[in-house]
Amino acid sequence: MGLQQVSGFHDHGTSPIETDALVIGAGPVGLYQVFQLGLLEIGAQVVDSLPYPGGQPIELYPDKPIYDLPAIPVCTGRELTESLLRQVQPFRPGMHLGQTITNLSRQDDGRLLASTSQGKAFLARAVFIAAGVGAFEPKRLAIPALAALEQRQVFFRTSELDLTCPGAIAVVGGTEGAVEAVLTLSDAGHDVVLIHRKDAFDARQDQLDRLHALRQAQRVRVEIGQPTGVDIQNGEMRGLEISAADNSIRHIAIDRLLIRLGISPRLGPLATWGLALERKHVPVATASFGTTEPGIYAVGDINTYPGKRKFIICGFHECVLAAYAAAAYLRPDQKVLMQYTTTSPRLHELLGVDGSLP
Repeated sequence: MGLQQVSGFHDHGTSPIETDALVIGAGPVGLYQVFQLGLLEIGAQVVDSLPYPGGQPIELYPDKPIYDLPAIPVCTGRELTESLLRQVQPFRPGMHLGQTITNLSRQDDGRLLASTSQGKAFLARAVFIAAGVGAFEPKRLAIPALAALEQRQVFFRTSELDLTCPGAIAVVGGTEGAVEAVLTLSDAGHDVVLIHRKDAFDARQDQLDRLHALRQAQRVRVEIGQPTGVDIQNGEMRGLEISAADNSIRHIAIDRLLIRLGISPRLGPLATWGLALERKHVPVATASFGTTEPGIYAVGDINTYPGKRKFIICGFHECVLAAYAAAAYLRPDQKVLMQYTTTSPRLHELLGVDGSLP
């Protein structure tokens, strides 16, 4: 098994974006990979399945504390993402969000051709897989009829909703994301129903206090139970069936449904690219973090090797070695110089700083 070899690019009217490096994943490790590549003057394009950068920290715990980053006693997932985005800004990477890499193949000239679920294509000299444990997909309700209503009446992120459109909205979930969505929708003047299997929610105390106040003011209604059915009339959702723990069933009228049950990683198309896999992870050589395919590297939670630990700091370390290995691969006739950001005039120039303390 190996990467598919293809001859020529059939673009159907769309030319591929040519780049030194394609980074698959815009989580903390993917963003830091872009930074390390930039220091070695290797330009990068970034693709991520989420509609915003930040990966797992921004999606699962944006406002919860992280305590194990060097020299940073505490920061949130959101703060970590914002800092990494500022750090890569001098290198101006292309960001292509809300899409996944569906195909990856090698061209006759050795470059790697990647295409996305949104019809974009990339011709890269090197590819860095920083996809965490796979592409994140929203968790869905076990109600098959809802699939046909997605992006019409069923949504997974508040940003997908037209807040100017009137009507009752149900939010399903007990996470911080669910509570935050309810607060946002209520602030926009919507009639909101929050559905959860129990009357307890995993959110910040200030959010819980606001939710309690809205319930007291009867601006938000909470339904305890699980959605088990949907009322569809003439192809439109009219309501939900809610099953309680005592087996009683209630019906509520809604116009739109926002499902905030969290996300789950799926290996997805990566499993079909022809890369060697071990238990849904990509084995790498620890000197380079290269895969079995020349020019393809894997960093962060997606890779595996003896002694592997899934910490952010470990992923950052992997990015450094992968970047230097890629520089040697991309420029075999040039010595890869080791420079320090403290003293190197060239790195200061790339970063847009003068090397002095502020």
